[in-house]
Amino acid sequence: MLQPLTSDLLCHEYISHGFFTRKGGVSHGRSELDCGLNSNDDTDHIATNRALVAQHLGGSLEGVSQYHSATVITLTESLHEIQPPADAMVTNVPGLALSILTADCGPILFVDAKARVIGAAHSGWRGTVHCVAAKTVQAMELLGADANNICAVLGPTIAQKSYEVGPEFPENLKGATAEPMQYLIPSSRAGHWMLDLPGLIGDQLHALVGHSCTLNADTYTLADQFYSHRRSTHAGQSNNSRQISGICLNG
Repeated sequence: MLQPLTSDLLCHEYISHGFFTRKGGVSHGRSELDCGLNSNDDTDHIATNRALVAQHLGGSLEGVSQYHSATVITLTESLHEIQPPADAMVTNVPGLALSILTADCGPILFVDAKARVIGAAHSGWRGTVHCVAAKTVQAMELLGADANNICAVLGPTIAQKSYEVGPEFPENLKGATAEPMQYLIPSSRAGHWMLDLPGLIGDQLHALVGHSCTLNADTYTLADQFYSHRRSTHAGQSNNSRQISGICLNG
């Protein structure tokens, strides 16, 4: 059985959504829901897992080829499994389940329930600096959404205690915030920092939309629930497993 996390902010009678965990699929010889298209798992297992997610959301599963950008595409019909390069999607068409793959980066789901417009974005540190969330809200507004009515939820993301970054990060974050040091604390390693990516994304969402929240689930430490690229790297593993988050208009 699939075990997605959900948020009351996104719960409406004609909206389905979920921040899916690694539990409930058929991957890796265990009941795992690996949805990564470049995963080390069998391609038939991945296809089955993605079909289970589509069934749960009640629509055709739509995705993009994520590359840490702020590119947003507007869907007027199904992509038919084509994966255009982008990191966010919006639509007002029922039956299109917008999905994002992550394994430490931040998955954000959006809805304006009044206008019946939804969005999904992949926000790693690069996408956050390039303001992918703001670009997603702008694309939703072009479909009739009102930023004051939009609810946005940040799903499972690597936490500050787990996310060491290099000495260049005070400078790197200047595109995202005027005060980068409020999201950085010194690492135990000289010249390095621990980055509060969920805090930074959460503050961006708070400034952009009428209602927002963060689920505060650390992908790195909650190994039984989530895949983590950084955890796999630290363990010396080559692992492209990904969890999926999605949202769909059902009517």
